[in-house]
Amino acid sequence: MSNPSFFDEQKEQSLIKARIVEKYFWAWAKVIIGVIKGTKIKGRRVDERIAYIDLFAGPGRYKDGSESTPLKVLETALSEPDMQNMLVTVFNDVNTNNVNSLQQAINSLPNINNLKYQPQIINQEVGENIVRKFNDIKLIPTLFFVDPWGYKGLSLQLINSVVKDWGCDCIFFFNYNRINMGLNNAAVEEHLNALFGKVRADEVRKQLKQLQPEERELTIVEAICEALKEMGGEYVLPFGFKNDKGNRTSHHLIFVSKHVKGYEIMKDIMAKESSEQNQGVASFEYNPAVSSRLPLLFELYRPLDELEEMLLDEFAGRTMTMKDIYDLHHVGRRYISRNYKAALNNLEAQGKVIAEPPANKRRKQKGEITFADNVIVKFPSRQ
Repeated sequence: MSNPSFFDEQKEQSLIKARIVEKYFWAWAKVIIGVIKGTKIKGRRVDERIAYIDLFAGPGRYKDGSESTPLKVLETALSEPDMQNMLVTVFNDVNTNNVNSLQQAINSLPNINNLKYQPQIINQEVGENIVRKFNDIKLIPTLFFVDPWGYKGLSLQLINSVVKDWGCDCIFFFNYNRINMGLNNAAVEEHLNALFGKVRADEVRKQLKQLQPEERELTIVEAICEALKEMGGEYVLPFGFKNDKGNRTSHHLIFVSKHVKGYEIMKDIMAKESSEQNQGVASFEYNPAVSSRLPLLFELYRPLDELEEMLLDEFAGRTMTMKDIYDLHHVGRRYISRNYKAALNNLEAQGKVIAEPPANKRRKQKGEITFADNVIVKFPSRQ
């Protein structure tokens, strides 16, 4: 389950993946630190530590000199005084050479000694022992990153052992290409059962026999998302990566949280990192060959129009604020807040909804009429 050439050169897909993790780490840490400080001000005792754990950390740098995720996270922490004093980091890799290389790369970071808690680097195989350790303790708020080359060591139990506690979120690498091939391979059945749960894995295996490639991907990704939700990870968000030719999905980055705030933050980050925007709606996918990808077919699909129709149907006869509409509707869909505001602006302009205050009494920003969270929307009844 390893690829010796993986760390030779950082591909664009790896750069996007690392950027998503780095951006979310920053936003997550700022939110958690704010909560901790607020609790302390109220006079309550609180553990003032936060953590970042990476169980498949790699060597720290690619052979071309590019930094991998552990170094980016540490540099982010070094740039912010609160993080310097509060962040605990744990980096693991089963490969001894990777561990030694990572240690050297971390030691070479400027001002690394400014961290109150120096990075812990361990050399263990990821399996049931680590799951038991996490299950047996109450974790401090932790961002958990799991990026195996294949899928060995990745399991529902591992993810749940971390996200079970407050403030703990998980981002993991879902190697769709290998998992798709492995689901019908008896030699790796145990690993895939651990990832999906045996009952669900067997059901997926049955479904795949009759499906086309695109349907296989939707079925497999839906299955892992449902498994995570059943486990208690209520908010799950996948981001797809196409291969270099742009004609096939290679892997997904999947986010899991028990709190809607983290879900909203990650959705905004993934939307901005998407390679395609259609009517302002992100694809939640990175495709290095996007410029040559069926432009006519892409234009025929109009997701904002679809959102407008959904809102008219689902909220018919109701009066509510833009924020209430967004909160009730966005989970499980790829629309972000600004998409809802654009859709409601369009519906108001077409006379299909009534907004209060109306458009002529709302301010303009960059030439467009704003639609604040507290604007009240009245939907007509459907006949």
